[in-house]
Amino acid sequence: MRIFVLLLTSLVITSTAFAALKTQNVEYTQDGVLLEGYLAYDDQFAGKRPGVLVVHEWMGLNDYARMRADMLARLGYVAFAADIYGKGIRPATADDANAEASKYKADRPLLQERVKAGLVVLKGQANVDPGRTAAIGYCFGGTAVLELARSGADVKGIVSFHGGLSNPDPRDAKNIKAPVLVLHGADDPFVSPQEVAAFEQEMKDAGVMYTLIKYPGAVHGFTNPGNKGEMKGAMYNAEADQKSWEQMRQFFDRLFKQDAR
Repeated sequence: MRIFVLLLTSLVITSTAFAALKTQNVEYTQDGVLLEGYLAYDDQFAGKRPGVLVVHEWMGLNDYARMRADMLARLGYVAFAADIYGKGIRPATADDANAEASKYKADRPLLQERVKAGLVVLKGQANVDPGRTAAIGYCFGGTAVLELARSGADVKGIVSFHGGLSNPDPRDAKNIKAPVLVLHGADDPFVSPQEVAAFEQEMKDAGVMYTLIKYPGAVHGFTNPGNKGEMKGAMYNAEADQKSWEQMRQFFDRLFKQDAR
């Protein structure tokens, strides 16, 4: 895997009385394909700190993924929102998004390499402790971070928000080195009960430390306020959104506090 970080652009500083949120667009490549991610951190936190990789939904790296990176930065993490599709590839319709996401769901090794490329960029930041990183993903990104775990990546934790749970080769789970947290809409029509059960069996068979939390009444895409029911089966759920974010916060608190001892 060849990965090169090429450029930092579009520096934005949002100042308050106590801190400044700093963000940058970061160009990098994976096997010759130009990608453009988004870096966010809060400069009130000194020294090296944990880093969190964020992987976008099927619409590509957009304002929603950047918002989540900003939220993580305000918690004290360095966040890097990776770009899986490529610079400038931002689907405009659900059909376009499905076509783009399907390329990577059908080629899991390529998906793994794209996510690992983003992790390399995150770990290479001067203010990141490379031994203390984690990854989160939403919908398509949830599938992506689970593939990152199955690739054997050196991270401390993985969090999937309403992500797909399928795996063409469950034997890959033996490569997982970190605890996995899956935050799932109990009524998600796009992830069948059979898929959920197969995922749990995969984790158990491989001896992976995992937690699966189901939110009653929540369907697909429950964390994104932009999901207003235009696509059947995807709807924002404020309660599940808040609870799942808090579950992620607690998960990271445990992981990184234990790791710092």
